[in-house]
Amino acid sequence: MPVFLMMVLGYLLRRTGRIAEEFADKLNTFVFKIALPVQLFEDVVTSNFQELWDGGVVLFCLTATILSILVMLGLSLLGKKSLRAEFTQAGYRSSQALLGTALMQNIYGQNGPLALILIGSVPLYNVAAVLLLTLMAPGGGHLDRKTIKKTLRGIAGNPIILGILAGVVWSLLGIPLPAMAERTVSNLAATATPLGLIALGASIDLKKAAALWKPTAVCSAFKLVVFVALFLPVAIHLGYREELLVAILVMLGSPTTVSCFTMARSMGHDGVLSAGTVMMTTVCSAFTFTGWLYLLRAMGLV
Repeated sequence: MPVFLMMVLGYLLRRTGRIAEEFADKLNTFVFKIALPVQLFEDVVTSNFQELWDGGVVLFCLTATILSILVMLGLSLLGKKSLRAEFTQAGYRSSQALLGTALMQNIYGQNGPLALILIGSVPLYNVAAVLLLTLMAPGGGHLDRKTIKKTLRGIAGNPIILGILAGVVWSLLGIPLPAMAERTVSNLAATATPLGLIALGASIDLKKAAALWKPTAVCSAFKLVVFVALFLPVAIHLGYREELLVAILVMLGSPTTVSCFTMARSMGHDGVLSAGTVMMTTVCSAFTFTGWLYLLRAMGLV
């Protein structure tokens, strides 16, 4: 609920004239190009993922993510063409980078194996999102040479992907982060979630969002319930337990990430469906995520 209330605050600030539309757009750009990449860099560098590395877990995350993308893409073909990219992205992208750390720390007091989940899913999240949002952008959609070059440039220069890669390289090289730089990175990373949520709330149009309640409800149902029901039993069968299983649950059943909306707006899409899905999944996850945790606890798995 505190996360949802941050979005409400952004909406109220916009409605009362405290935040202008231009400022909200600039704030979205700052979060997408600076704050989120820095936060992901910090997550990877501070997680010491080399000690936690498990190729099987990464492969599981990759497979589950690919299948989720394909399912949402298939469903998107049943709806409006202009909404297909946003529908697909909003249905598969989790907020483990933004909210996953907080959830793991609240439950276990540490991030645990969340870095593995980030490595196994977040880069693919963003590569797929760039492809979808570029190829299905208004006025686009053709696989000509110009579009392919634009897509490749978008992937290579995507700030979020660059943030993760920089974190991986830095961690592999074993370079210590000076105390002053560490504090600066930490302070900047801490702005990603609150500013992203405020910018989202300031940009949302409730009338437009209400008009898209059906695709929003479908996206939310798949994000919070269907994919968990499909893939979590597989993770249990593979023997994943305790912190690792909860980290996988974060990947599968946490709300749609704020960066889903930020990327959609930054790449020429309306963003209404993305914003609505972020809001609905954030509110509903308070019940669905708690329910999944209770079920795992009752089964003695966590």
